[in-house]
Amino acid sequence: MTHTAAIASRDRLDILATSVLLLLCLTWGLNYALTKFVNLGLQPVFHTGLRSALAGAAILAWCAMRKVRLFERDGSLVPGIVAGTLFGVEFALIALGLDYTSASRSVVFVYTMPFVVAIGAHFLVPGERITPVSLGGLFLAFLGVLAVFSDKLSLPGPNAYFGDFLSILAAVLWGAVTILIKTTSLRRISAEKVLLYQLGVSAVVLLAIAPLFGPILRDVSAVVIGAFAFQVVVVATVTFLIWFWMIQVYPANRLTAFTFLTPVFGVLFGGLLLGEAIGWRLVAGLALVTFGIYLVNRPPRVSADAIGPDGRPS
Repeated sequence: MTHTAAIASRDRLDILATSVLLLLCLTWGLNYALTKFVNLGLQPVFHTGLRSALAGAAILAWCAMRKVRLFERDGSLVPGIVAGTLFGVEFALIALGLDYTSASRSVVFVYTMPFVVAIGAHFLVPGERITPVSLGGLFLAFLGVLAVFSDKLSLPGPNAYFGDFLSILAAVLWGAVTILIKTTSLRRISAEKVLLYQLGVSAVVLLAIAPLFGPILRDVSAVVIGAFAFQVVVVATVTFLIWFWMIQVYPANRLTAFTFLTPVFGVLFGGLLLGEAIGWRLVAGLALVTFGIYLVNRPPRVSADAIGPDGRPS
């Protein structure tokens, strides 16, 4: 992943990419459950900023060991700062939105992100036009997420709509970061440098505004520290590095369709680790999400007229 610019983009997901995406979504789903433990000891905005700072230090050490060039002039500074700012503000909006709306409603609205990416890629990324079948797949996958949380979507208070709006805005920013990476010089630099822009700028933004959200320390325990360490090392360092590399290489709309699995896996791990109820909604939601992802990634049918004399598409 060191020399991303030398890696040719691919027009569809292969078996390796699909397997890695499933593992990423499983890890991010586990992170949902672990975040509940971390929030017991650390204020959400503060621990997200601290996570970015520590993961950034880890990536710097990795780059020094692998001799990855980070400070050469490659035209990525401005888009990198913009992407990092959007990345940090996105997390701040999610945290602020949770003060007004429920976690379940927030998850549903944040995961409208694949629609943002699909629309943006359709108009801005060559070769990534969305088809009616793919769009239908996205809607099916989104319905799967709705099914999982359908019993938890009642209005928690009079200001819930404001929290919903902040969650949707966070989804737009998340999608915007993906499109920015696909359409600027960020696509041609190493994945390590792309991630460092996200972590470095978001750390500054989130740690600066963290005091506005209340005391930064709560009830710190060994469980909190262990869960937070997992977030730093595995989630923010390893999985984010893989994710940003994949964004540079694979079609954005096909990649982001898989993220619908994350909240579904989050509910699954919530049941396994936190004793939360697991019922038919999870099974139905997983089925819808899986079929929706299949439709998004299904190869287009080639008409007989498009078949050449050698039996290959002309």
